[in-house]
Amino acid sequence: MTNRLPPLTALRAFDAAARHMSFAKAASELNVTPAALSFQIKSLEEHLGAPLFRRLNRAVELTEAGNALSQGAAEGFQTLATAWRAAQRTQDTQTLTVTAGPAFTAKWLAPRLFEFAQAHPEIELRFAASLQRMDLMRDNVDVAIRFGTRPTPDLYALPLAEEWVMPVMTPALAAQYPTVESLRNAPIIFDDSINFLETAVGWKDWFAALGAPFTPTSGPQFSQSDHALDAALAGVGIVMGRRALVVKDLAEGRLVAPFPTALATGARFSFLCLSGMENRPQVAAFRDWILEEIEKTAHITENLTILDLSAT
Repeated sequence: MTNRLPPLTALRAFDAAARHMSFAKAASELNVTPAALSFQIKSLEEHLGAPLFRRLNRAVELTEAGNALSQGAAEGFQTLATAWRAAQRTQDTQTLTVTAGPAFTAKWLAPRLFEFAQAHPEIELRFAASLQRMDLMRDNVDVAIRFGTRPTPDLYALPLAEEWVMPVMTPALAAQYPTVESLRNAPIIFDDSINFLETAVGWKDWFAALGAPFTPTSGPQFSQSDHALDAALAGVGIVMGRRALVVKDLAEGRLVAPFPTALATGARFSFLCLSGMENRPQVAAFRDWILEEIEKTAHITENLTILDLSAT
């Protein structure tokens, strides 16, 4: 028996046969004749010095040695396939695949994308609006925008602007409820998407921070921030708006924040990509554009008092 690895073609034939448990189906997948596939497997068995399959009348089954080889072979070819796709991606400077949560996609990315497309017509953007945890290499994703408090190991991670929440509403509702005390009688919207945060940033916490203890208990509840904000934009009520998702509406006057006290969330959106990929032309262009867009609305925080309740 030798430790020298057998030919890759023989291992590929074995992997296909082990997955299908059929020489005929494996041959069809590899576009070879059943006789050619059988020859490759026989040569692999001779290389090992032991059978990998038991040949039955109309089927095959793995031997103990075949079972030992099959999982590693499958993982090995998957690793090779992933590495090959990664190598191909390094040659592509025109496609950019981005994943971000539905709310960030709807409220931050989508309203601004015209400017990016105008500035970079050579880049083809593809989006996956999802909160699903992704393997950037396996899933062929170039950039992920994710919100949270924990660092992401083994990735290039650029924290974006500090995140806070504060009451936002239409100008019409602001005229009806001009004081903190008057908010006790205002229609309240609950954004349950921030409930996972360890830092307390709900309505009860905001009222307490302003020295006016009150716990709103009634009003529509939304599991998605963008839905809660759409309700606020329609004048349904007042919502605790998250910085990244409301700054454009605040800057353009669709929403107002008459009470300039915000609560720090202790979390941020981060720009994530595979380490070493941050300087690829399309990735760097997208990162720089995001930073420029954040800077355009930085003035929104100039007169805010941002309280960090986790520090008290």
